[in-house]
Amino acid sequence: MIETLFIRLGSQAHNTIHWLVVAETSNNAQEIIASGELTDAQQLSELTSKAEQRQVKVLVPGCDVLLKSLKVPAKSSRAMRLATPYMLEDSLAEDVEQLFFAYADLAIDEQENNCFTAIVAHKQMQQWMSWLAEADIYTKCILPDVLAMPFTDAGWSAITLGDANQTQVIVRQKLWQGFTLDASAWQLQCQAFSAEAPDGDEDNEQQTSVNIEAYSPLAHSEQLAVKAMPEELPLALMAMNYDSQLNRFNLLQGQYLIKENRSNAGRQWLWVAGVAVFALLLSLGHKSAQLWQLNAEQEQVKQSIISTYKNAFPKTKRVRVSTIKSQLNRELALLGGVGDRQGFLAMLAKIQPAFTKVPALKPESLKFDSKRQELRIQATAKDYQAFEQFSIALAAANLTVKQGSQSNQGDQVTGSFSISDKESSKGANKSKSTTQKRSNKSNKEAS
Repeated sequence: MIETLFIRLGSQAHNTIHWLVVAETSNNAQEIIASGELTDAQQLSELTSKAEQRQVKVLVPGCDVLLKSLKVPAKSSRAMRLATPYMLEDSLAEDVEQLFFAYADLAIDEQENNCFTAIVAHKQMQQWMSWLAEADIYTKCILPDVLAMPFTDAGWSAITLGDANQTQVIVRQKLWQGFTLDASAWQLQCQAFSAEAPDGDEDNEQQTSVNIEAYSPLAHSEQLAVKAMPEELPLALMAMNYDSQLNRFNLLQGQYLIKENRSNAGRQWLWVAGVAVFALLLSLGHKSAQLWQLNAEQEQVKQSIISTYKNAFPKTKRVRVSTIKSQLNRELALLGGVGDRQGFLAMLAKIQPAFTKVPALKPESLKFDSKRQELRIQATAKDYQAFEQFSIALAAANLTVKQGSQSNQGDQVTGSFSISDKESSKGANKSKSTTQKRSNKSNKEAS
């Protein structure tokens, strides 16, 4: 069920403000929930709570809004709206710069008028807007009260609004014509109708009479043919016609167009959502920074692996980290068909300190015999002393060293080493001895 708060503002701050809350039922009828009056504009804040969870539609006095229809020779609506204020300038009491012109999109009428404008002073518009803003009441539409009255081709429609102290008569004459008068001014208007009527001609009298559908008791003259309609609350009657297809008009346009707003509850949820989004963005930013840092570190490690690999195998032209394990295994296999890579790598780890102690000795080739658990190194140095120092360093690392032949080639000395682990050698000798004993025992039993 959609509930709507209708507010009819006054012309001045001390004027009475009328309000009504209606709800649309399932059969598109309107059910009045509450209604009342406020003494002046300062009491508008009493409606703030009622406006929070409801649509708000505002009505303003027709006496403050001048409705004009005219024929403007322009091809575009933009040109038409630029020309209209200056076409009406001579008939307006104020300068066009002090007036606001709002436009309605209506079809060309029988007088071939193609421009329909509602004119109100900027000062008055700003006053209405300030009252609503001070009361924290948000609305997307403001409509002159005369345009919310029922429209009939047969004549006018009218209703009185107010009490004995302050009563106004609201009259809609045509699709884009109407007026709002004080009750005293309405009496004078009735007398004016009577004075304009010709004497002694009944036909002319009938032609000048005006048919009025009155939704409340209405003073009238002989020239006004009043038809009493079922009495209605003024705002209830206007609420029924507010959204009529004939009333697709809104004073809030141009510089007074209101952007979408939200209730206090909506603003609170929006604030919470904003904080949540900010926290999420902050978390994503932190995670992104961490990810960027990890990627940078990963790239450094990747470059370090490639650099180390190329230092070990300088002839390699292209290195891919994703296949570096298989490339490394292939290079190790080329060193001598290494089957026991674990023993080879362990041996390399043991001889590495010796290379550190004797940097003058440079290895040329490495071959590992997995059966003998023996590493063979071909190396070069500047003198024979480097080979001797290297042998001493290997012996200190509990390794068995056999030096091969050494030769002098120019300013370089080349030589070879056969290196084995003493514990591995003992294990191999023990295994060989056990095998020999088993063989001798078998020979004796056979004899």
